[in-house]
Amino acid sequence: MKKLAFLVIIVLLFSILASPFAQAGDYRLGPMDVLNIGVWGYEELQIEQLAIRPDGKIAFPLVGEVQAAGLTPGELADALAQGLSAYVKDPKVTVNVLKFRTTRVYVLGEVPKPGLYELEKQHNLLDAIGAAGGYTKDAAKKKVHIIRKDKPNEVYKVDLVRLLNHGDLTQNYALNEGDVVYLSKNNRIDFAKDILPWISAMYQISEIQNN
Repeated sequence: MKKLAFLVIIVLLFSILASPFAQAGDYRLGPMDVLNIGVWGYEELQIEQLAIRPDGKIAFPLVGEVQAAGLTPGELADALAQGLSAYVKDPKVTVNVLKFRTTRVYVLGEVPKPGLYELEKQHNLLDAIGAAGGYTKDAAKKKVHIIRKDKPNEVYKVDLVRLLNHGDLTQNYALNEGDVVYLSKNNRIDFAKDILPWISAMYQISEIQNN
């Protein structure tokens, strides 16, 4: 029981500690992130709040449309500075994220609080499991499953032991809107046979309701 509590704390710490690094430069911008953009010495170019459009672009004075999604705040600042260089001598651009977009994911199976969660900043596996309270003592930590909303018949298998005990960050998959994280109960359940058809049906029902 103590070991379980310790591992749950580790999961939560990963989620908490990831946030400052995201703001510092690792965070990749996406649609609906709200930005504050400034150019040193040019107040007329200051934009207090600017949301990235669904197509991933922003429109900035003098520069025009710029692809923002997929870039870090620093990379976007560099792109804007390059565009402004034709009009402003040695422009110094700052880009800060005022409001992070949210990604809704399902966390189901052997977690204390299964359900739908909205993740901010880092939308990855550890954040999702941490939001659901970690995992239960019966969870099969070497067989965590991720199902993508756009590919419900494909399953990604994750080894939490490699991630938590050995620091293998390749197992900390990024999650997208509508993805499902499922933690099986030990190794007694055939995921492909017992669980996947149910999740695929859930997606189909969701698509019908949305249409």
